[in-house]
Amino acid sequence: MSSFLLVCVFVVSFLLGYKIISQVPSLLHTPLMSGMNALSGVIILGALTATTLANSSWSIFWGALGVGLAITNVFGGFDVTHKMLRMVEGKKRKRASQDEND
Repeated sequence: MSSFLLVCVFVVSFLLGYKIISQVPSLLHTPLMSGMNALSGVIILGALTATTLANSSWSIFWGALGVGLAITNVFGGFDVTHKMLRMVEGKKRKRASQDEND
């Protein structure tokens, strides 16, 4: 594949992904984040494999960068998911205490 074609595929997938994600309702955000965290784990394994089999120093650099970014994505995703679940739990507790006072 030519470099131009690869860049075109990257740009189209970026724009399509942005369009799809921006249409997701907030109610589905937490389950989707959990699924994406699992997918990022698979991406880490793929990036590690590609980095291990790399022949040039640039390939190793880009593979290591991919591994680092995927790991950051996993930890950030779990952090956001945890915060959102705490927010939902806090609202449930607040509603329960209001119901008890009524």
